[in-house]
Order: sequence, then structure tokens, then C-alpha cells
Amino acid sequence: MADERDDEQKISQIILRDDRYHREAYRFVQEGLEYTVQRRGRRGHVSGKELLEGLRDLARERFGLMARTVLNQWGVKSTSDFGEIVFNLVDEQVMSKQDSDTREDFANVYDFEEVFDQQTQIEIEE
Repeated sequence: MADERDDEQKISQIILRDDRYHREAYRFVQEGLEYTVQRRGRRGHVSGKELLEGLRDLARERFGLMARTVLNQWGVKSTSDFGEIVFNLVDEQVMSKQDSDTREDFANVYDFEEVFDQQTQIEIEE
């Protein structure tokens, strides 16, 4: 519980310094990391691409057709925005990275419109 409070304080510090993203976006990225690690079934380093795939899948699962809208309301409009959030969390030591991890790992990995709008299908029972 103390760690969660500490993380919340650190996120507050991030938002004071960089208010581009809503607090919920930071929480979502943290949850997305846990989701990605659990889905892989093993601990260890998660690459930027792996994290982005997990965030995509979690957003679809949690928000369905509203995924892009919710993310946009939080200030997240591209995979690069997720990278900015990750590195803000790294700077505050809420998340960690390897020396080889860069912001560029998050640049243009997928298009939000394509993965959240065009690839989302609605199944209608007849």
C-alpha cells in the first residue's frame, strides 16, 4: 500500500512537470505493464514493442469501441505518447528500463485509428 501511495505522489510530481497526460494514462501504463508480464507468463524485461502490444490489447479489452476516445481524452494519441509516459515514469523511478531502451522504441509502432477503429469488429447475433 505504501508503494502505491509513493507511486501516486511521484505521478503527481510528473504531472506538475509535464501536464500533457492525465493521471489515468499513467495508471493505465502501469496496469498495462502488469498485464503484459502476466500474459507472457514470465518476469523479466518487456520491450517497448511488447508493452505497446499489451497496452493495445488491454485498451481493446477494457474500453472496446471507446478505446481510442478514452486514450485521446487522457492525451494519448499515438504510441509515442505511451513512450513519453513510460520515460516520465522511468525518470521518477516508478518504472525501470535497460540501457538499450529508448523513446524511439515507441515511435509509430501502430496507428491508433487502424488498431482501435478499423480492426475492431462488432459481432451481431442473428
